[in-house]
Amino acid sequence: MELTGNHLDLEQVKRVVYDDDPVYISEESLGKVKQSRQTVQDYLDQHHIIYGINTGFGKFSDVEIEEHDLDELQLNLIHSHACGVGEPFSESVSRAMILLRANALMKGYSGVRPVIIERLIDLINHHIHPVIPQQGSLGASGDLAPLAHLALVLLGEGEVFYKGERMATMLAFNQEKLEPVQLKAKEGLALINGTQAMTAVGVLAYLEAENVLSYSEKIAAMTMEGLESITCAFDDLIHQVRGHQEQRDVAKRIRHYLEDSQLTTKQGEKRIQDAYSIRCIPQVLGASWQTLQYVKEKLETEINAATDNPLIFSDEGKVLSGGNFHGQPIAIAMDLLKIGVAEVANISERRIERLVNPQLNDLPPFLSPEPGLQSGAMILQYTAASLVSENKTLTHPASVDSIPSSANQEDHVSMGTIGARHAAQIIENTRRVITIELICAMQAVEMRGTNLLAKTTHELYQSAREIVPSIKKDRVFSTDIESLQGWIRKK
Repeated sequence: MELTGNHLDLEQVKRVVYDDDPVYISEESLGKVKQSRQTVQDYLDQHHIIYGINTGFGKFSDVEIEEHDLDELQLNLIHSHACGVGEPFSESVSRAMILLRANALMKGYSGVRPVIIERLIDLINHHIHPVIPQQGSLGASGDLAPLAHLALVLLGEGEVFYKGERMATMLAFNQEKLEPVQLKAKEGLALINGTQAMTAVGVLAYLEAENVLSYSEKIAAMTMEGLESITCAFDDLIHQVRGHQEQRDVAKRIRHYLEDSQLTTKQGEKRIQDAYSIRCIPQVLGASWQTLQYVKEKLETEINAATDNPLIFSDEGKVLSGGNFHGQPIAIAMDLLKIGVAEVANISERRIERLVNPQLNDLPPFLSPEPGLQSGAMILQYTAASLVSENKTLTHPASVDSIPSSANQEDHVSMGTIGARHAAQIIENTRRVITIELICAMQAVEMRGTNLLAKTTHELYQSAREIVPSIKKDRVFSTDIESLQGWIRKK
């Protein structure tokens, strides 16, 4: 995949991160990068004072730095800002961060030498992934702490994940015959000013969310069969008159999944209406799909954005300080993603309750093979309820919480990386909730007769039963949940 700085999309990120697609940069695409670097050198030769090139940073922006100290200035920046804490990001997130940082620098507004980008590409193609602590970013002035840990690796410092091990960077570099780089004027700042930590987490979270939402629809369809639900509420006439296309699309897919089912009913056959958790699936999940569309739009804009400071406009002969590193667009998108996915879990848990509660159906209590002697799916619902409650605490919007930093020079920040991390956790929780629904739905349709299932849900039933066997006797269901949610994640 050729990296140009302008044409990266989420599918390409997915291929590089998960399928190990190699990345390259053409000599032609480096033209603007070289031009941008020359502009920086020209300004230095003319003794112009430019923020972050020959001045201090943040509150120190008015402190002029001597020419002989410019390289040390950049090195000090990386060292002082590499103060992240907590567990490291996954190798997938680290890999995505490298890709997104390289793409941003490829745009040619950052003033770095080509060797900086080339070394980032080397990390991707040699599968050397920086160890980057998850906590410590305010999400404005860029993801300073996380990106500083990434930059350390270019210097031959810090730690990396390589061939399944965590090790000192130079051990991996020596095996791959890579040389560390020495930062020149502007390059340290260019590496850490940006939103690549929150955006990398956000992109991978979005891809997971798409998968979770798609599976939630198929699982909901099987639950409808287990509860002999009414399909009339999914008639296109209902959804057409409201006008939300995503709602219509969900209803259409549910109709398709259930088109040949012998377990669903029509209104009046067994009851007039179903509960909202069944009847309003298109309205609720349709709104979640709307949220995902908004998030995708913002992510695809951001992964092709110039987000450092100052920016070098060679054609116009300008070096301009601004605030493109501020993560607010992604912070708000992540907070919306949290809400959209949390609602998938909310409504799923309510369907789980309808599957296990004997007061709400005509199935054996808690789908137990021997009610009383065996608890069946009773505590499966407890776990789902716990995850849903945890999601509710995580959906508090990170983007509304700002704390001033750098002696109030940086007096409004986005907290977007916190929002992205919480979104990823909510998606993980939600995948487990819909997994529990699938276990319960399979048990319910088994009691109704799997030969009566629709073709699509029967295929889902057969595939999932290879992972989780029928509940014939109480067992440790934690193993079932983890095995099946892992299967869903890989699909």
